[in-house]
Amino acid sequence: MKNLFLFIAVLGLGSIVDGQVVKKGNYEIATIKTPTVQCEQCKDRIEKYLTREDGVLKVNVDYKKKITKVTYLVDRNNYENIKTAIANIGYDADDVTAEPEAYKRLPACCKKPEDGGGPQKKQ
Repeated sequence: MKNLFLFIAVLGLGSIVDGQVVKKGNYEIATIKTPTVQCEQCKDRIEKYLTREDGVLKVNVDYKKKITKVTYLVDRNNYENIKTAIANIGYDADDVTAEPEAYKRLPACCKKPEDGGGPQKKQ
């Protein structure tokens, strides 16, 4: 019984360390760091765009935690393509930098604070 518990604990730790993609049958759930997501508009833009991508079943952007979770079919898309799609919208995605022209087209509130963007402060 102790060995079974130890085996399950070690198996669980392995999935926590990996953490980027969780396989569930014929689909995967990717958790992608999106550090340049600033507001509700960013969330809406990414969710709307990614749901048009082939094989994407579900998208959830948490702009406060700066994490995007994407559920997609493994036979129709992959982790790298999802990150590239996010970068093509104008946002950084893990190790993929935002496409410069797409970033320039973002509204001011969706740009990085160092570029004058970020949530508008009440005066």
